[in-house]
Amino acid sequence: MKKLQVWWPFWLSVTLILGMWAGFTLKKNIPDTQGFLQKPRRTSIQEVMDLLQKRYVDSVQADSLTDEAIQAMLQKLDPHTVYIPAVFTEEANEDLKGNFEGIGVEFFIIEDTVNAVNVLAGGPSEKAGLQTGDKFIKVGDSTVAGNRISNERIRKLLRGESGTAVTVELLRGSQKVTATITRGTIPKPAVDAAYMMDAETGFIHLNKFSKTTYEEFMQALEDLQKKGLKKLILDLRGNGGGILDEAVDIADEFLSDDKLVLYTEGLHAKRLEYRCKRPGLFEQGELVLLIDEFSASATEVLAGALQDWDRAQIVGRRSFGKGLVQEPFELSNGAQLRLTVSRYYTPAGRNIQKPFTGSRSAYSDEVFERFHNGSGAKNDSAFSTGPAFKTLVKKRTVYGGGGISPDLFVPFDTSRLSPSLASLFSTQTFSKFIYAYYIKQQTYFKSFKNTDAFVSNFRVPAQAWEELKAYSQKDSIQFAGFTAADQETLERRFKTNMAMQIWRTEGFYEVNNRFDPTVQKALALIKK
Repeated sequence: MKKLQVWWPFWLSVTLILGMWAGFTLKKNIPDTQGFLQKPRRTSIQEVMDLLQKRYVDSVQADSLTDEAIQAMLQKLDPHTVYIPAVFTEEANEDLKGNFEGIGVEFFIIEDTVNAVNVLAGGPSEKAGLQTGDKFIKVGDSTVAGNRISNERIRKLLRGESGTAVTVELLRGSQKVTATITRGTIPKPAVDAAYMMDAETGFIHLNKFSKTTYEEFMQALEDLQKKGLKKLILDLRGNGGGILDEAVDIADEFLSDDKLVLYTEGLHAKRLEYRCKRPGLFEQGELVLLIDEFSASATEVLAGALQDWDRAQIVGRRSFGKGLVQEPFELSNGAQLRLTVSRYYTPAGRNIQKPFTGSRSAYSDEVFERFHNGSGAKNDSAFSTGPAFKTLVKKRTVYGGGGISPDLFVPFDTSRLSPSLASLFSTQTFSKFIYAYYIKQQTYFKSFKNTDAFVSNFRVPAQAWEELKAYSQKDSIQFAGFTAADQETLERRFKTNMAMQIWRTEGFYEVNNRFDPTVQKALALIKK
């Protein structure tokens, strides 16, 4: 026993050595393995990055090079797979979150001065005593007045983590005011407007599908139903999409039983069906959806489902044509990859993704080409180049491969603006003038109790046009004179923009919808 104990460590060592030798021998005979104790295979990108950092003649910014390499690689994929560098991820996700952290003020920079255009009701700034019309002199220790301040710079100074405080110095009239604002969570509403157009017809405008969209929509719909809602116009024009589940939940409120809303499928993603799960709040009643060339993604999911089930009339122009689903992946460096993982299909089986055979810029510019080639002014046939399908109830013919085509087409207004008006509306000059005019006449404009009184009783005085001419000259916009068409356009824009200034987006839509040809056609259709 004693001899065995002496030799035991020796034989154990020999056994371990023989076992390791046998393992490595076997491993050499197994090609392309990634097992235990094997060094992971490095990609060419990793090898190049290492060589640049170790052997390049000058120092290199590795993060910047990596970002550019990834961006170049993604150019070979579909246009909706995107890489968002870490520095931009928070801003990029704000719309999807439905909120951000800040002080709750909308501002314009006019003549190198930051003006508070709107102070959010109940927000941090209103609680600190700020008022519309205040001019910012200092934010913290930074002087911002007359200091060539930029929108990005002032935004960074004013925003910050919720609960932190910032002291601002303001000019109110001729008086200096100091206020300390405790930053908070500021909502970015998805519902721009929700109101009754007449005794039984309601209007809701959705600008995106964020984490709060369904909740906001339900609140708006319930409020309108208390006011007698029986028919609904849902405006999705300009809505670029967002979170798919939010669109599915809203579709569920219009469709009955367990109807299919859409299904998704990809090479590495099995078919996944999205169906109605509960009784909807508006399964009965006339429904009209408004779409245009900037309605995309989740918006097209909702429009496609309601069209396929013949639940709604679609009014407007052909939608963007995005039938791909992205999934966000958080990377270790704080960046985010929004990767296309599947295609989505409407209940009738349509994939409405438009072709993307050219460059990414050409893909995006296709929307603007519709205005140049005339398809925005007539019911274009480009949408019908894809495969044909039948709707599920009335068996109407619909098409895939190029967006959602409306049931009632409304052409884009092709009447040409004069060069002066085009310059005026393509910049912030007109909006800034409206704000300046409002500040001078606040008492008068606050006397209007609602938009009905405003539209009925307000007329733009002749003196306002002269003031507009003088104001525009500061931005090198010259007016030789106003034509009758110019006068009509300016009158309408003046009213809608002033309503926006007084009542924000709700006021804008309540006034603008009186002139909007798409809304007026939808209103006539829904009353039949």
